[in-house]
Formats: sequence, structure tokens, C-alpha cells
Amino acid sequence: MKPTSDIPDVLDPWIILCRDDRHAAGETARLVLDAFVRDGERDFGLALSGGRMASGVFRELVRQSQERKTPLDVVDFFWADERCVPPSHEDSNYRVARQGLLDPLGVDAGRVHRLGGELPTERAVTLANEQWRRWSERRGGGRGAILDMVLLGVGEDGHIASLFPVNLPADLESASPFRAVIGPKPPPQRLTMGYRLLWEARRVVVTATGAGKEAVLRASLAGREDTPLARVLSGRMGKETVLITDLPGVRVP
Repeated sequence: MKPTSDIPDVLDPWIILCRDDRHAAGETARLVLDAFVRDGERDFGLALSGGRMASGVFRELVRQSQERKTPLDVVDFFWADERCVPPSHEDSNYRVARQGLLDPLGVDAGRVHRLGGELPTERAVTLANEQWRRWSERRGGGRGAILDMVLLGVGEDGHIASLFPVNLPADLESASPFRAVIGPKPPPQRLTMGYRLLWEARRVVVTATGAGKEAVLRASLAGREDTPLARVLSGRMGKETVLITDLPGVRVP
């Protein structure tokens, strides 16, 4: 696992500055499709997130996929995190993705690897890790058992997925691909991808838009604050990591 030493003084992801949410959603979708095409439009592991930007990103993925005549029928869909609610619940990240992305694209159920938020958490984690193991073994070979791209949002406290600052030590110590956590935001019971999968992923795109996030973004990028965002970025130094934001004050120091 990654050591828990201090993060670097300066973190340097590739930053794309956007005009607004719509522009940011379009850029996020474009990066997904560009990576998919670059990888030869074949077996592709993509992890989705929820949050305020999710619906816009999903709409753009559907639109651009159709416009570019690039079907996503060989993409395997995972989730960076999920709330412990049924899949039909309004707080379910899966529900938003199913309605806005999976159904419009006609994704085969065998390509959908959702987190079982309706299950007892121990059972949900066991199934999630077993599902990951099976997919990893199938992938194996030359491409490696890692995700090709993970889409993340970021909160005002610097949390990503359901990795929150209050749980930072325990989350860093865990080597489990997926784990159950209790977060400070409702609903508190969550399932989340661990740091290891985020560090190892081939590409990570963090979309951070909206007021209230500029301070934590600047502090994380400058290494002044030990946030989950900073931990993900520092663990990915030298790998393809993109920060998409509409906050003009956010720059690498």
C-alpha cells in the first residue's frame, strides 16, 4: 500500500478550465471517448460517480457517443461509490446512471457491475470485491487488471468517491478494492472504491465545478492540506490525471 508520508509540496495534474457546468460535462465526456478510441474501442473498464455533475456528464456521453458513431457496448461500468440505498432510490448513484446513460446506450446487463447498496454492508462489500476479482482475472493479460478510467467529483471538504477526510487514516490503511464506510453526509452508510484502485487506474478525471470548492482545490494542489483529493493526486504522480474545473482561481502553484 501507499505510505502515509506527507504529500508533495506541489501536485501537478493536467488542468482544463471550463466556462460552466455544461462545458465541463462536455469535456469530461470527450476525454472518456478519446481514451476509448485511443485504446482501440475494445474491452474498457470505466468507473462512474454520482453527485451534481453526473447527469450532465451522462447526457454528454450519450450525445457524443451517438454523434461520433462510437458505441460503448464493450465498456464495463463500475461505480466509484454508492449510497446504501435500493437501486431505485432517488439517492442511488446507480439509478442516475441507469436512467441517464445505461438505458439510453442499451448497455448489456453483463457489463454493469453496480454496488449493492440495498444489501447488508458486509455482504455488499464481499460481492463487490468478488465481482472485481472475477473481472480482473478476465482482463489480466497484457492490459492488466486495472480500470482504464475513473470519473470522480470532489466535495467542498476535498472528499472524492466516499473517501472522506474524517476517515483518512483507516481508508489509507485498507488494501481492499471496495469497502464500507460511514461518512459525514447523508445517507451516512456508503460503499466506496479504495485508494489502491484509484492510484492504479490508467486514467482519472476529477470534475470540480461550483462555488465553495476553490479553497480546498488550491490547498490540495499546493500540498497545504491533506485531503482525499490530495492523496489521490499524490498517489498518481506520473500517471494520466486530469482536473476539469470552472473555477478560474485554481492553478498549479
